[in-house]
Amino acid sequence: MKTKITLFIISFMIWMLLDWPLDIQHALIGLLVAGVVIFLTRDIFTQSLRWGPIRTFLGLGACIPFFFWECLKTNVDFILRLLHPKLPVNPAIVKVKTTLKTDIGLTFLANLLMLSSRGICIDIAPEKDMLYLHWIDIKPGDHQAAAQSTVDKFEKKLKMVFD
Repeated sequence: MKTKITLFIISFMIWMLLDWPLDIQHALIGLLVAGVVIFLTRDIFTQSLRWGPIRTFLGLGACIPFFFWECLKTNVDFILRLLHPKLPVNPAIVKVKTTLKTDIGLTFLANLLMLSSRGICIDIAPEKDMLYLHWIDIKPGDHQAAAQSTVDKFEKKLKMVFD
């Protein structure tokens, strides 16, 4: 129950920061939205947090600059590929090993790879510790090593928070 209340307060604070006018209408809607969010995600966040909600959100906050930088690099690369059709596109489906064990850690990893590594997660096989990824452009040669190095980079950050 303590975790749910903490998550409710954090959700409400995020709502108030994003919806800046500090008046009663926005606060009431924020309370309603925070309540609905906590109701819908109560099992996700309360089941597998390593340190508790506050420390987990602080850990994620420390990772945000890294993820934004990777996302920015990916977006610039993708725009260049759209504007210059002569840039190579070498699509491939690769299988990479993951060491993350929790559902929320695997979900964050899959979403972050999609947003910031020119690829998309096709399937997660947690029983085999594998991710199947479709890469837009992977360097010729050892596809496995190139994809694994990218996954390892994100896993290292997410392990601090979720596993």
